[in-house]
Amino acid sequence: MTTTPANLYKQNGYTDRKDYLRNLADDTGVPLQTVLMMADMLGPSEDFDGLVSELEDLADGQDYLGECGYSVDMEG
Repeated sequence: MTTTPANLYKQNGYTDRKDYLRNLADDTGVPLQTVLMMADMLGPSEDFDGLVSELEDLADGQDYLGECGYSVDMEG
C-alpha cells in the first residue's frame, strides 16, 4: 500500500490532510468523526478514491433513509 504524498493535498487546494478531511466532511455532510475514522481505516492512499466513494455511499444511504421517514442522526 502506498502513501499519498503530502504535496498531493496542496496540489488539490488543501493545506494538508486534515484540511482535506474537514472539507470532505463538509462536502458530503458526513460527521467529521466518521470521516476521520474511515480515513484511518482505509489509509492515506485511499483519500482521493476509496474514501470519497465510501463517504458518498454513506451520505446517499442516509438521504434515502431520511426520504423514507426514518430519523437520521448524522451527528452521532
